[in-house]
Order: sequence, then C-alpha cells, then structure tokens
Amino acid sequence: MFHSARLKLTAWYLLIIMTISLSFSGVIYVGLTRELERGWRRMEIRKRAEDLGIPLPGFFSLRPEDLPRRLKDFSPRYFLTEDLKETKRRVLRNLLAVNGGIFILAGISGWFLAGKTLKPIEQALEEQKRFVADASHELRTPLAALKTSNEVALKDKKLTLGEAKKLIKSNLEEIESLETLTNNLLTLASLEENGQKLNFQKVDIKNIVDSTYQKILPLGLEKKIKIKIESSGGKIFGDEESLKKMILIFLDNAVKYTPEGGKIWLKTWQEKGKLILEIKDTGIGISEADLPHIFERFYRADKARAKGGFGLGLALAKRIIELHHGSVKVVSRVGKGTTFTIMLPLKPS
Repeated sequence: MFHSARLKLTAWYLLIIMTISLSFSGVIYVGLTRELERGWRRMEIRKRAEDLGIPLPGFFSLRPEDLPRRLKDFSPRYFLTEDLKETKRRVLRNLLAVNGGIFILAGISGWFLAGKTLKPIEQALEEQKRFVADASHELRTPLAALKTSNEVALKDKKLTLGEAKKLIKSNLEEIESLETLTNNLLTLASLEENGQKLNFQKVDIKNIVDSTYQKILPLGLEKKIKIKIESSGGKIFGDEESLKKMILIFLDNAVKYTPEGGKIWLKTWQEKGKLILEIKDTGIGISEADLPHIFERFYRADKARAKGGFGLGLALAKRIIELHHGSVKVVSRVGKGTTFTIMLPLKPS
C-alpha cells in the first residue's frame, strides 16, 4: 500500500516540478530568442550602414520610422539568417537537456522526499496496528478467564455461598483490572494527540508530590514499605493532573516491585533551569535485557508478569514527560533496586 502511495506521491512531485521547470524554460526560450533576433537585426543594420557609409550612433532604434531611408527595407543576408536559426536550435537543445537533467534529479529527489513524507505515517499506522493487536490480546485474556470461571461455577451444582462470594470477589478484581486498562488506553490515546487536552500553567511541585504521596501511602503501609519524601518545592510550567499521574505511576511501580520492609525515596530539586525528580527503591530491579524496552507499550518483564498489570504505566509516564519536553533515565540492578531520574524544564519550551 505504501509502495503504491510513494509512487503516486513521487509522480505528483515530478509533475509539479517539471511543470514549473518547463514553464520557466518556455519563458527563457521566448525571451532569449527575441533578444537574439534583435541583436542579429542590429548587427545586420550596422553592417549595411558601414557598407553604405551611413553613420549610426552607438545605440539606435530598430523601428523603421527611426532608421535612415536606405536602411529601412532590405533582406537579411542568408548566412546570418541560418546562424540565427542554428543558435535558436542550440538554445532549445540546451534547455531540453537541462530539463532532462531536472527530470532525473526531480524523480530521485521526489522518491526520497515521498519516502520521508510517508515514513511517519507508515510508522504511526504500524504502531496503531500493533497497539490494537496488543490491546485486543490483553483484553482477551482476562475476559476469557472471567467467562471460564463463571461457566464452571454455573455447571457446579454443589457450589456453596462462600465459594460464590469468593468467585464474585475474584471477578470484581478482574473487572477492576480491565477498568484500569481501558482508562489507561483512553488516557494514552488522548495524550498521543500531542496532549491537546492538557492545561499547562504554573504549578507547585511540592503540592503535586504531597498529593501523590497521600495516594500511594496506604499501599506502602500495607506492604510495610517506608516511603521517604524530600522535596525542595518550586514552580514548574506543566499540567498538574498529568504530572500527578506520572509520579503516581513511578511510585506505584516502586511499591509493586519492592518486597515487604523495603524503602522508597522520592526527591525533587532544581538544577540549571530544570526540575529533577528522583524515585529510588530497593526492589527486585530490572535486568539489562529488559531495560531498553520498559517504556514500550504492553512490555512486561517475566518477573513483572507475576505481579500483574498490563505494561501501560511506564509508556504513559514517558509520554507525559515528553509532552512536558522532559527526559527520563533509569538505572537498575537486579536484586538491588531501581532509580528513575526525570528532568523537566521549569519554564515553557
């Protein structure tokens, strides 16, 4: 499909360029040949005037009424007429040769430019296909589990009330997971539209950190994980809700992959016109093989699969960082922990 589109786009580029080139060549040919004809005519008149002993100024008009009577009417010499025709033919050949070169260069350049133009579209389409396929796969698994468990329960004539409640509780947990997945998918799709719905303004980073800390604290207490916050505060130009979501994603991952009794640190400070957020944990860590892929949508390392989740969180967090013109670095050691360092500009870019 894209090969055909590239050919068509190249053809359009070629048509536009050659139309312009041929038009200019036509104008150049007409103008140049007219000047050549005037030059030849002036040279012929000057030669004839010299033969007849008629004095002429350095520049003279070619209008018959302005010429002496004996120079008004005469036939041009044959060899001059042939020279003029040959010169016109050479001009035409040269212009055609130049347009031939332009045609070849325009074809090559058009093919290259068509490829550059279509490449982002092709990548976006491939990304969309992969996104739909991955989302379908992620939705299919929990839906199949829900369907199977309910079918088995319906066929079990000895199902007790306690077992039924346990099944309903399990189903509700699956539904909550699906709800989280769909919400993240909608958020990510919204952010993919260049963050058009984000409300950028000056916000206090300390308020954002404190608000996020209050949300994650119950999960930390449940696992007996100590969460330490060190925030110097300060203002940053950004979208408050998306920044909260981004920090919450990193903290939620830290809690999820840190064993009971572990520690998590969240530090913020300002440096060279940037806000630095550092989130460090004593969790299970990430292997070197997995590190390059952790921000890809639906990517989950083997250890992470055991913890649940759909692999959308970090992709969503990175997109939020990109929309704030920031960057993120990660350092991790298996069994030792992980450190995420996020850098965001304090002022709008």
